[in-house]
Amino acid sequence: MQKFDTVIIGAGSVGLPLSYYLSKKGQKVAVIEKEHSYGRGQNRAAIGGLRATHSDPAKIKICQMSIDILKKMEKDHGFEIDWLEGGYLYPIYEEAKETALKELLVKQKNYGLDIDWISPEEIRELVPGINMNGLRGGTFSPHDGSASPLKTAGAYYILSLDAGTTFFFDEEVEEFSKEGGKLISVKTDKRVISADVFINAAGGNAKEIGAMCGLDLPVYPDSHEAGVTEPVKYFFKPMVVDLRSDNQSANFYYYQNEGGQIIFCVTPEPKILGKDCDNTSEFLPLITRRIVDIHPRLKNIRVRRTWRGLYPMTPDGFPIVGRPKDIENMFLAVGMCGQGFMLGPGLGKIISEIIADKTNKYNFILDELSLYRQFEGNEMLK
Repeated sequence: MQKFDTVIIGAGSVGLPLSYYLSKKGQKVAVIEKEHSYGRGQNRAAIGGLRATHSDPAKIKICQMSIDILKKMEKDHGFEIDWLEGGYLYPIYEEAKETALKELLVKQKNYGLDIDWISPEEIRELVPGINMNGLRGGTFSPHDGSASPLKTAGAYYILSLDAGTTFFFDEEVEEFSKEGGKLISVKTDKRVISADVFINAAGGNAKEIGAMCGLDLPVYPDSHEAGVTEPVKYFFKPMVVDLRSDNQSANFYYYQNEGGQIIFCVTPEPKILGKDCDNTSEFLPLITRRIVDIHPRLKNIRVRRTWRGLYPMTPDGFPIVGRPKDIENMFLAVGMCGQGFMLGPGLGKIISEIIADKTNKYNFILDELSLYRQFEGNEMLK
């Protein structure tokens, strides 16, 4: 039986940076991943957005850390990850949403966000060709941005290996051994590993991993589809988020990446529950209609490919982070609600400090994102 300080289940958006930060602190870390290599779960389906523009202090703090880390990745570690500081823009066409975002804006500023309400004319400057008919203005956070999930995962994998992490790929977790209120070991289809701490960062499989430990985790994946176009001359920077809903979608968002391609994603309505990641015939007609409506200039651009990934959702749209009451040496980092890429670097650093340094300075995050909260309300900008 191999012995480690910490075992992480999942080599994805959270597990990779977490493994690096723990190993960097001198921990002996193992990562168990059922896929053939790192980042092959939800991470490879991410479209690359990174925003601290949320509606609560916990996610704002985590994502501010993520942005600060990733924008310095090349300078600090020599990895080019296509970081682009284009900001996030929420153009608003409906009075009710204008009222709601302006009320939220006061809280966001109090939480330390650099964000403002801007005029339709300012929006047109940021996004030439946007539909001005009925545009009331919108919120803009200039320091949000985007990066390549593929390149970021690769960077963290190399950093983690260099720091001493051991990766076990193509291994299915079968069961955990438990004594009293502690996990003793984890058994895969190939080996048994013991550890002092076990971390569930299993993304879309978090509920099943939790059940093996006797936990009922409220994490329910649903499917979201995305796509990418051919590259065109770079002409707008922000991630554009259209919060309007219709009978097929709750919202959608798109941006132009560092290479000039338009990347887009939609939040389906009703939700497509389950783990089906096959492309659908409905997606392109839906996204075409929505994009051409808000940005007619894009009507002739050619789509190169589409794909579908999972959003491991919780009932209120917030992640679950912290220790379960009945298992003293387990830590949960689950239910990222489709935002694992933007939460992962900051959350990995935070959890490493909680576990290795035993700090209590992030208790407000653990309190807000506890498994034992009421799961009432909803993340406004999920």
